[in-house]
Amino acid sequence: MSNLNRFKKVIAQTSDAPLGLEIEYAEGVYLHTTDGKKFIDFISGIAVSSLGHRHPKVVEAIKNQIDKHLHVMVYGEFIQKPQLEFAELLTSQLPDHLEQVYFVNSGTEANEGALKLAKKYTGRSKLVAFKNSYHGDTHGSLSVTGRDIYRDPYLPLLPDVHFLDFNSFDGLDAIDDRTAAVILEPIQGEGGIIPSDINWLTEVRNRCNETGALLIYDEIQSGFGRTGHLFAFQHYNITPDILCVAKAMAGGMPMGAFISAKQIFESFMFNPPLNHVTTFGGHPVSAAAALATLQELLSGNYLERASIIEQKVKAQLIGAGIVEVRGIGAMLGLQLESKELTKAVVTDCFNQGILLGWTLHSNTLVRLAPPLIISDDELDCVLENLQESIKKHR
Repeated sequence: MSNLNRFKKVIAQTSDAPLGLEIEYAEGVYLHTTDGKKFIDFISGIAVSSLGHRHPKVVEAIKNQIDKHLHVMVYGEFIQKPQLEFAELLTSQLPDHLEQVYFVNSGTEANEGALKLAKKYTGRSKLVAFKNSYHGDTHGSLSVTGRDIYRDPYLPLLPDVHFLDFNSFDGLDAIDDRTAAVILEPIQGEGGIIPSDINWLTEVRNRCNETGALLIYDEIQSGFGRTGHLFAFQHYNITPDILCVAKAMAGGMPMGAFISAKQIFESFMFNPPLNHVTTFGGHPVSAAAALATLQELLSGNYLERASIIEQKVKAQLIGAGIVEVRGIGAMLGLQLESKELTKAVVTDCFNQGILLGWTLHSNTLVRLAPPLIISDDELDCVLENLQESIKKHR
């Protein structure tokens, strides 16, 4: 039996046509398969491997921590140096009120925790979210994901969730004194790489201030340097009450977190104590990897590099077949003129050893999220292939 058939037999599938690449090893911007092929990973494992695969400093931190200890206790009970040092460094880069970190294992778990925290702190139940958003596939996160095709099979979900149009001032009076939280992506990812309008985001923040609702930013895709700032909200200078992060934070290790004020987090300590717990959240190996990742991001020119990637992509990907290139930094979406062209281009590039991605919400948008370590030559090679493929398949 082939490895692909073995894979399909014992690994639960999420689609009827998995890519099925058998990875032997990954390094830098490349994935190497067991049959001797290599692919430029131009989606960074879906916005995870921003420093590339197996960055030497991240690997070294992982090896060092493994020699000390692995899991020792559920989150929050023991002092573990990697957790502590990472939380100190992370909060030092954030506004003063984002002062405490709750570590979890993934992005959807970060959003789940944030929703619970907002409800516990405010004593309210109403949630406001936005159409075409994506916050994860667990029940709470799915409840605030604005895409019926993913929600409908699992109804009923959380009650009292209200969906508004993203970047529209209409309906913002739905944020009222019954609202526990408003959750949004500063840049909608799966919804089509749509940045927030600054005036709209300001008004959302103002409505939350007026009503006592908490504002949650889901920066699971946009965080840790992908947009040219450490976090996308720093482009707007409009801060959240709770910040959710994951994906690129631990250099390829599983990790997520939600970050807020001590006063808000205190609501988790009482009535009852331990009312939100996680066994593996902040695993010391992941925390060590996250510390090394953040130290490297802050010491290098990666944030500047994200902006350079944006400039080069938008300058080179122009012409017939291309409707728009939108996004910020290295979180970009290439809008093509038809789904047939999009499918042909993604397939053609795959056959040429370039791994691209479609978003969940659009069959005419190609996700572009290269590792921030990509060289100019590698970037130019991908862009030239993309341009030629578009011309060939129009």
